[in-house]
Amino acid sequence: MSYKVTEETFDHLWAEWESLLTQSTFQTTFLTPSWQYDWWQEYGETATLYLRSIRDQGHLIGIAPLMSIDNTILFLGDTDLWDYHDFIIQNGREENFYPSMFEDLSSHPWDTLDFRSIPEFSPTMIYLPKLANQYGYTVDITQEDVSPGMNLPKTWDDYLLSLSKKNRHELRRKFRKLDAQVVHKSYSVDAGPINDVLDDFFNLMRISHEGKTLFLTQERERFFRRMAKTMNDIESLKLFFMEVSGIRIATAMCFDYGNSRFLYNSGYDPSYSALSVGLLLKALSIKDAIESEKTYYDFLRGVEPYKYHFGAKDVQLYNLVVHR
Repeated sequence: MSYKVTEETFDHLWAEWESLLTQSTFQTTFLTPSWQYDWWQEYGETATLYLRSIRDQGHLIGIAPLMSIDNTILFLGDTDLWDYHDFIIQNGREENFYPSMFEDLSSHPWDTLDFRSIPEFSPTMIYLPKLANQYGYTVDITQEDVSPGMNLPKTWDDYLLSLSKKNRHELRRKFRKLDAQVVHKSYSVDAGPINDVLDDFFNLMRISHEGKTLFLTQERERFFRRMAKTMNDIESLKLFFMEVSGIRIATAMCFDYGNSRFLYNSGYDPSYSALSVGLLLKALSIKDAIESEKTYYDFLRGVEPYKYHFGAKDVQLYNLVVHR
C-alpha cells in the first residue's frame, strides 16, 4: 500500500493537525499547531519550512513539522523555548508513517538530520535509526537533557502521602510558616485580557534570578507574550500568582494539554525568599492540577533539586543526528 506525502501549509493543515494530536501517543503543548506557528512567525525567517503530511487514502496518519537551515534539517523550534520535539503520528500507524516520511526526506538535499529533545518513549528513537542504517547513513544518539515529571493521584492527600517523609514534612512546615507570617492568596488567571498580568509575570521572572534576567531578552519576551495570548485563546494557559497585601509576589506559567500540566516558567520576589513563596506556589499549581483531574505533572527540562523534592522522576531527552 502506498502512502502520499504532501508539502503543507499551517493554514491548510491546522484543523486536521489539532485532531491528529489528540489521537497520538504523545500529547503536549509544544506539538500543537498553535505553538509551532507562533514560533515560526517569530523565528522562522532564517529557515525554510519543511512541513509534510502523510496520508493513507486521504486519511491523515502523521505530520513531519520540520525546517531546513543550510544543509541541515531540524524539527521546528529550538531548545531555548521548547522542551519537546517529535513527529505527530496517529497511535498505531508508526510502521506506515516512518518509512514514507524517511523516503521523502531522502529525496531532498541535506547533509544532516539534527533532531533534538526527543523523549525516551518516542517511537522515533526506534524507527529512525533503523531506517537510517538501511539507507547507509550514520546515526549518532546522545543524551541531551532530562525532563522530570510525575503521575498524579486523585487527591492532594494521596499526593502528600506519596512523598518521602522528609519532603512531606518540609512542605507542610513551609506552608505553616507562610500562613503564620503573612496573609496571602493564590489564584490563576486563565481568561480574559492578560497583557497587564503578563507585565507582573515578567517582572517577577526577571528579579527572581540573574539567569532569568539574561534569558528574557526583548525578542524572547515578545515570543512569550504572543505565545501566552495564543495559549490563553485556546484555554491552555494557567498563569498562577501568589499575592500579599494586593501585591503579586510569586508566579508560575503553566500549560494544560490533554491529561497533563506543564510548568513552563516561574518567578518570585526575592524579598520573600525566606517564606519559599516560589516553591509553595508551584505546590499549589500541583494541587490545582490534581483537583482539575490531570494525571501527569511535567516540570519540563532541567535538573533543579526542587523537582525531585516534589516527587518527579526523570524522562530522558535525546538528540538524534543522521549524517548522509
